Amino acid sequence: MKLVATFFGVGFLRPAPGTWGSLAALPVAYAILSFAGFWLFVNLTFFVFMSGWIATRELTRDGKDHDPSYIVIDEVVGQWIALFPVGYGAMMMSVELWQLYPGWIAAFVLFRLFDIWKPWLVGKADARGDALGVMLDDVIAGVFAAVGVIAFAALFHLVLM
Repeated sequence: MKLVATFFGVGFLRPAPGTWGSLAALPVAYAILSFAGFWLFVNLTFFVFMSGWIATRELTRDGKDHDPSYIVIDEVVGQWIALFPVGYGAMMMSVELWQLYPGWIAAFVLFRLFDIWKPWLVGKADARGDALGVMLDDVIAGVFAAVGVIAFAALFHLVLM
């Protein structure tokens, strides 16, 4: 369970294990998108969410700390969701993933911003105080970041036209 929850030990890196988890999610996402495609990436994100929820529930069962810092699988899921517009855009435009590097950067920065700041629904999910809340706050932060990536892409497109 710890192997899953720590994303193969990344959660033990210091300082800022959540940022390390988000960073580690990027090359894995790139590999999945490159070799398996966008739709498998979406399915794997759901699978990792479910696996992370189970692992987090097991590791926090004693109730002492509902969200230990070494659990970073939630950051991986949230980061991957933030990358959905990038993967989808690359697929739809038939371009290499690296060509959308501004989207990768925006997804990372926006996801970390929403994950740390915890505005509105992100904070409400985190306040649940259970394993589902640990996972959901990052899912929602990922959705907010994905919307931000889309907004930046639209703005970028308008500026270049």
